[in-house]
Amino acid sequence: MTADHRSKIETRPGEPEKVPTGERLERAAIQLFSTHWYATVSVAEICREAGVSNGLFYRYYRNKEELFRKLLGEILASIESELRELSGSSRHGRLSNFVDRLSAYTEAHPDLIAIFREGQYRFFDYERALMEIYRRALSAALGRDCSLADYLFALGGIRFTNIRRSLQGTPLDPGVVVNVLENGAFPGLTFDVAKVFEIEVRPPVIVAAPAARERLLQAGKRLFGERGYHEANIHEITDAAGLSVGSFYLWFPSKECFYAELIGLVGREVRHFITSNLLPGLNRLEREMQGIWLFSIFLSIDRYCYNIVREAEFVLPDKVKEYYDAFERGYRHGTDAIEGPDAPTRINFLLGVSHYFGIEIVFDHSPENARALIEGIGQKLAGGFSSGKAAGLSEDGRFAERDQPHGGA
Repeated sequence: MTADHRSKIETRPGEPEKVPTGERLERAAIQLFSTHWYATVSVAEICREAGVSNGLFYRYYRNKEELFRKLLGEILASIESELRELSGSSRHGRLSNFVDRLSAYTEAHPDLIAIFREGQYRFFDYERALMEIYRRALSAALGRDCSLADYLFALGGIRFTNIRRSLQGTPLDPGVVVNVLENGAFPGLTFDVAKVFEIEVRPPVIVAAPAARERLLQAGKRLFGERGYHEANIHEITDAAGLSVGSFYLWFPSKECFYAELIGLVGREVRHFITSNLLPGLNRLEREMQGIWLFSIFLSIDRYCYNIVREAEFVLPDKVKEYYDAFERGYRHGTDAIEGPDAPTRINFLLGVSHYFGIEIVFDHSPENARALIEGIGQKLAGGFSSGKAAGLSEDGRFAERDQPHGGA
């Protein structure tokens, strides 16, 4: 982040100890919210971290949520400032500047990124606001308006690769990101819409009489997915499973170990559902598109998996890293394996497209919209932005490509 764009919520080493109370509260909140799940942070803890009395807190904020929302708003403002007036006389130059600025911001502010990761989950209006900031910046980089499919292709890849590097230490090469944006992930390939979407899907297997361990896991998945890790307790899980509390500890030494097992289970279920339904004979682009389509179907069947993994980013971050690492390993095997030094960036770009597509689907349950979005994303995976075309909805609701001015590109 440049000095001109520096956010007032940044920490500033070397300042005198006399800091205004409001700023001390914000800094304390950043420290706590970036390392703990929102539900576990109390006003008392924020005040202890800031070195002020609990009563003083309420002179500035009505409650914890008001302070958290203020931080989210200031993060939005700092990102918008960072992306203002992209440099570059060509599309390639502006895209490179766009990617570099977001990469530098994420690397410099992992605490703010962690806070916003929970904010987008808990208060979705802030995610929508950030989405509009990114869409305006991407439109400026492209020299034309961008569609939702354009956004999910570009920002899904950019945001996820940055987050994986910042929070989980995954390698990232911004130059590879720009290359994928310009030329696509699978340049030269085309897709057959019927082969991608017109498939018979085998639903997940349902066990008629599950054993005690499986009953506990299914009950835990539902309760954690509906209410969250900290709000659901072991007594409620065992009651829902029709078992005693003692039976829980026969299988799991703690609630945390139980949650870790659930995260692994969710990952295995998603991967098995997709791989078991993928059709043979597809090219690499069609496989990627069909995988995204199957992911959207899985989310419509199992509405708890998304919430469980997102909350685990704070409860068990190492397990979430393992969750995404397992998906990354899947891209490195088989006849269509992605290999080479740029593989981590390319694979996580693709994971990011699916991830942010999933966020969109969680809040929009229309399968018609999902299919149209995947068609638009597929167009960009095949050719990137170098085609100078944007995915848009035609009158019959299907995606069509339309020529756009390059804006100097």
